[in-house]
Order: sequence, then C-alpha cells, then structure tokens
Amino acid sequence: MQTASQFSGKKYLNAIDTAMSAPGGYGRMLRRWLLGKEERTPRQKLGPFTVDLAALAESVPASALRVTWLGHSSVLLEIDGKRFLTDPVWGRASPVGFAGPKRFFSMPLPITALPDLDGIILSHDHYDHLDKAAVQAFASTQVPFFCPLGVGAHLQRWGIAASRITELDWWQRVEIGSTHTLVATPARHFSGRGLRNRDSTLWASWVVLGPQHRAFFGGDSGPFETGFQEIGAAYGPFDLTMLEIGAYDKEWADIHMGPAHAAVAHQALRGRLLLPLHWGTFNLAFHSWTEPVEQLQTIAAAQGMELLLPTPGQRVDALQGGLNSHWWRR
Repeated sequence: MQTASQFSGKKYLNAIDTAMSAPGGYGRMLRRWLLGKEERTPRQKLGPFTVDLAALAESVPASALRVTWLGHSSVLLEIDGKRFLTDPVWGRASPVGFAGPKRFFSMPLPITALPDLDGIILSHDHYDHLDKAAVQAFASTQVPFFCPLGVGAHLQRWGIAASRITELDWWQRVEIGSTHTLVATPARHFSGRGLRNRDSTLWASWVVLGPQHRAFFGGDSGPFETGFQEIGAAYGPFDLTMLEIGAYDKEWADIHMGPAHAAVAHQALRGRLLLPLHWGTFNLAFHSWTEPVEQLQTIAAAQGMELLLPTPGQRVDALQGGLNSHWWRR
C-alpha cells in the first residue's frame, strides 16, 4: 500500500523502525576516527576530470538515456529529450567553506558551464546533498527545483523564487511538460542541517519517467527492501537505478545501505543497470575510500549484475550496457 509520509507534529518519521544512535557509543566512534588505519582518502589528489562541454551543448535526443556522474550523488541525467541534475554539490560537505569534508577531486565542470536543465532534483537537506552556494548559483536562472516537503524553505532563503519550487510528499507526482513525470518515493534516512532541526524536513527517493525510459534516483537510504519492492512494483522495471553504496558502517546500519544492500535494492526495484553513487568523493565513514566499489564489483560478478562505473565527468550512454573505467585504480 502506498502511504504518505508520517509527521509527528515535530518531525518526519521513517516508514519502518530506524535506529539513529550508535550502538557502540560515540566514544568508540571517536577512537575509530582518530586511530583507524583505513585509507579513507586518496594518497594523492585525483583528476583533474573534465566534461565534454561541446557534447553537452547538443540537444538531448528523444530516445536517449545518458548519465554524467559528477561525484557523490550529483548526476546529470539525460532521459528522452530532457535533462535533470540530482543533488548538486560543488563545494565541501560542510556548513562552512573552510572546514569539513572536502572533495577528493574538483568538480568536473564549472557550475556556469552546465547545459540548460529541465529540473533539479533534491533528495534531502544534508550538506553532502544540498549545497547552499550551488543553489544560490541558480537563483538568477529559471531552472525549477523538485524536493521533498519542507526543503523548499531552504531554497527560498537562498534566493530561489517560490514559483520555481515544487515540494512533494512520498508517492506524489508532478508532470514535466507533456512527456515526463517525477514521483517522490520513500527512502529510509533522516534530515537536518543543525542540532535543532533533525527530521524537520522530509527525505525521498525519486522516480523519473520518460516516454521510453525509466530511471530511479535513491538519494540516501538504509536497507529498505520492502519499500524498494513496492516502488519497483509500481514503476519498474527501471532501465537505470542510481543507488548509494558508500558511507556505511555498523554504527549507523539503518540509514546507509552499503554495497550489499544496494545490490538487494537494485533487484527489488527490478533494475537493469546500476550506477553507484555516494562514494569516491568525500570522507564520511571509516571504510577505505575504494572499499564500496570493490565490494560491489565482487557482488555484481556473483549475481550477474550490470554496473555503470564511469570516470567522473564521463558522459555515458546507459543503453549500451555496463561499463567499468576502473578510474579509482589509476
């Protein structure tokens, strides 16, 4: 049964019980952070990676399904004649520009070099998914924003006109012209940009429906097989799923999937091709920076799952099947 989000009067709730506290305690987490020997960041700066700007300047064919992974959860999705940008983050995953997790590599293209967009899709308001400076860069444009309930207030404070913002609850949909549809769907996560506003805005995954192709953007989510099965039954099969695989740990196992649960989610969604997100860009957990993608490759090989692993900034045709650039090994 498709049910809307639940709001207690003070905060939004997940569809299933979700533990938020660390079972090992925060003291143990601090010790692991300070003393752990994992290679959590690359030994040398990565890149530079670049985007083929001339190719992006061309119009999107009506039958195309192309993606350009820009790092973390930022993806330029070209689907059946339209372009969407997901969770644009150009700077640090931090409330301040001089401290906090910084990118392993520079953004493959300047924000001013983006092609015309049909919409910006936001999954939730965490700093590694909602970049104030990036949003402000769009204030002088007419690009529409699509976001979960409550997130629009951030956008308005940063200069985005209310007329350009569409907020949706889980399972609500909006038509984009006469050809495309966006559907906000459930995820298992949380929200907040400070100590006092935890879960005051909603989090969501998204279905992108074109006349010929279907894509799924997972945002952030913990293990949620029944929820993904419901989404897959309603809107699958998907030609492309975009799912998080990094920043997981046993201390917060309910809110980030990791590679194994991402594979389960992909199958539950009835996905054909999986583009892994949320890895290789920021140091947000205890695992080594390449562990998520290496584990996912092992799982995919055992299950016969097709992966899309492009170099950051590489524009790829998802209709051509899987691709593995091994860019992190170079």
